Amino acid sequence: MSCIISFISRKGGTGKTTNAINLATTLHQMGNRVLLVETDTNYTLNTLRKMEIFKSSEGKVGFELLGSQDGQVADELSKIKTLKTTDYIIVDSAGKTTDEGIKKLCLVSDAVIVPTSLTQNDLLVTYQTVADLAPARELNPRLRIIILPNRIHSSTNLYTVRENLKNLDAIILPVMVPQKNLFVNFSTLEAEKEYQPIAQAILNNLA
Repeated sequence: MSCIISFISRKGGTGKTTNAINLATTLHQMGNRVLLVETDTNYTLNTLRKMEIFKSSEGKVGFELLGSQDGQVADELSKIKTLKTTDYIIVDSAGKTTDEGIKKLCLVSDAVIVPTSLTQNDLLVTYQTVADLAPARELNPRLRIIILPNRIHSSTNLYTVRENLKNLDAIILPVMVPQKNLFVNFSTLEAEKEYQPIAQAILNNLA
């Protein structure tokens, strides 16, 4: 049965899309059947896929991409999950997801990943996001809330990261996505090998 991993944050620009696409490409490269769903009505990843296929001369076939909307994605995911045609469904939720949208998405998800940097603004948003997820976790006991340290300066050690995040009622991943632009120019067809340890850390907390 499909494992649904949703990227959620109360704020845009925290790294949801970048990490969702890198996780999806990595899982696909590992031989998994992957579906990536984006609820941003601009459907930027679908556009990127079309551009990549147009430019590619190798005829590569990536994982499936699906565009949805905040108010209907949870119902669509429930139906897709029953089909048993995917191993992982990755959801890149919109930055302005509604309270109702968050609740419904969490009820069908196995894990919610909240990317965050250590800036004061991002930390405030992350604490608020985790607080907003608490009621859904009571209704969905299997739900794992996972914090992904994102855009962390190379001189920052893991202890400092964990100290900044230790009061969050969530799983703090023992890895960091670096601040430098390693993963910014992502692809829907090519996996970034440097992302494998991050993907593995996520998988380790789903077992």
